[in-house]
Amino acid sequence: MSVAAGNYLDIYNMCGIAGIIQSNPSLYNKHHLKKMTDALAHRGPDGEGLWQNESGNVLLGHRRLSIIDLSDAGQQPMHHSSLSTGGEGLGVRYTIIHNGEIYNYIELKEELQKKGYSFHSQTDTEVILAAYDCWQDECVDYFDGMFAFAIWDATKKELFAARDRFGEKPFFYHFNGKQLLFASEMKALWAAGVERTANQKMLFNFITIGYTDNPSQPGETFFENIYKLPPATVLKYTTGSNELVVEKYWDIDPEKQNKKITDNEAIEQFNHLFSTSVKRRLRSDVAIGTSLSGGLDSSSVVATASLFTGNHSTLNAFTAVFPGYEKDESAFSKQIADQFKLQQFTVTVSPEEMMNDWTTLCHHQEEPFGSASIYAQYKVYELAKQYGIKVLLDGQGADETLAGYHKYYKWYWQELFRNRKLFRSKELKAAKEIGVTESFNFKNVIASYFPGFATVTLENQYLLKAIRHEDLAKDFVKLQSKEAYYTTPDHFTLNGVLHFNTCTHGLEELLRYADRNSMAHGREVRLPFLSHELVEFIFSLPANFKIRNGWTKWILRETMAKSLPAEITWRRDKVGFEPPQKTWMENKQVQDAIQEARKKLVDEKVLKPEVLQKPVLPQASHDADNYDWRYFSAATLFQHKH
Repeated sequence: MSVAAGNYLDIYNMCGIAGIIQSNPSLYNKHHLKKMTDALAHRGPDGEGLWQNESGNVLLGHRRLSIIDLSDAGQQPMHHSSLSTGGEGLGVRYTIIHNGEIYNYIELKEELQKKGYSFHSQTDTEVILAAYDCWQDECVDYFDGMFAFAIWDATKKELFAARDRFGEKPFFYHFNGKQLLFASEMKALWAAGVERTANQKMLFNFITIGYTDNPSQPGETFFENIYKLPPATVLKYTTGSNELVVEKYWDIDPEKQNKKITDNEAIEQFNHLFSTSVKRRLRSDVAIGTSLSGGLDSSSVVATASLFTGNHSTLNAFTAVFPGYEKDESAFSKQIADQFKLQQFTVTVSPEEMMNDWTTLCHHQEEPFGSASIYAQYKVYELAKQYGIKVLLDGQGADETLAGYHKYYKWYWQELFRNRKLFRSKELKAAKEIGVTESFNFKNVIASYFPGFATVTLENQYLLKAIRHEDLAKDFVKLQSKEAYYTTPDHFTLNGVLHFNTCTHGLEELLRYADRNSMAHGREVRLPFLSHELVEFIFSLPANFKIRNGWTKWILRETMAKSLPAEITWRRDKVGFEPPQKTWMENKQVQDAIQEARKKLVDEKVLKPEVLQKPVLPQASHDADNYDWRYFSAATLFQHKH
């Protein structure tokens, strides 16, 4: 599809990367690297590149998912001399492997050409190399994109790696003081011989409070000795000194707000930034699709994309439908598909299908996941593959930045109460009038005045609940409970909790699911709400631009009011992307599998044997004490032991 934003010849890099940097060249060779890239074949089914330097201490591998321009110009690993000196006849200085997308590469390329850089391909990967040569570590500040890349600098004998600001693209590594192994997925590290040992502390916190990460140690994973590069972080490894440094390169100050901005100015700027983000993410010469749930976020993406695709092109929409389920949104998605003349494809998902796909799903996800929503998403991307659509726009990120969840009401009301504005604002009354069931009570008053006390109380409550979890084996609790991970935001304001969920705990988990599910089918997902320029602007707005007159995501609703039907823009019910998990858990095949998972966890001395006598308790996706689902998912940590 040639879009109005321009007919750009590009090579997309929704791929898999793997690398080994070693002090002893005889430990690992291309055979090990090949095993790593083979483990990532699903991420890049269209090609493979393996390279090692002359001394054999640097090995870099790449699996390629090519969308257009199949020329050799885009092959990775990609090599270059120092571009600032013209690069001719000087030998290779830089070698890069890159997974991701730099959406503003055209603008950056023009800027770098003015500085004297020349380019031999139409790829964004070459732009990363030029940017690194020009700005060194600060190159990441210039990128609007989703990326995980690694550059070997032969002159400095140093590896520079970086991950995008929100963690859309993954980067895992294992470092033992002498060897650094890294890859897009952990299965590549296992393929190279890194041990697969479950991290019991992470397991304890997942089972008891549902955490899939450790907010205070963002590099921790569910496996010992395997770490992830956190979002908005760079990694530097110098072979001479054996020094590995991980540093954050970007953050937002949630307290820094523009209190003078008017409604019209804010809406105009929001619209400009969101439109720019969508336009950049439409850069492609192939047909683009969209995940369409029928909610405000995905509908906003479709409405804005339609401004640029024009009448000559039809977006394909992919939707999971759940007939007869009270949270099925198919009527809303059909309304949007009809209005914008989308070709809509739907998939209905059953518990039997989930069981057939369970082993494959867990293989791709690698770490436990908290609900069946992940499987529904997996099937949407599979549907896109069936219809040959490699690129999908998605609405993720809006809930965390714009206060889309109902849990955010209490934070806003507490902030208003603390500033003696709650009752004057009439927000409680407005929320009640549009059907919001959340309330403001004595606990909220205490939390408003004494946030430090509230934090300690909450942490103690969660720890106590975790320790008293009746199914857990006593020794397991005794060993792990000293490090319960329950964490609260640093700032007890609406912007503070949104920052916590966007940058510390919450969003990255959802992005992990999307990356593994899409890459399982060789699909690319682009997220317009996660342009960092847009997110920075949203955080500069006072809280009443996110929640106003009882409405969450107020500025998005106002911005889209003329483009979308009122039934979508001003929907009162907030539905997360959620299948009928409770019904699925009543299925005998699922119940038998959960019982097998319990047995596995009893064998591993995580659960007490008595749990096997208890009936399985079916729960909905977002129920707080969804323990049987967690057992079901957590047991996969102990599969395929090496």
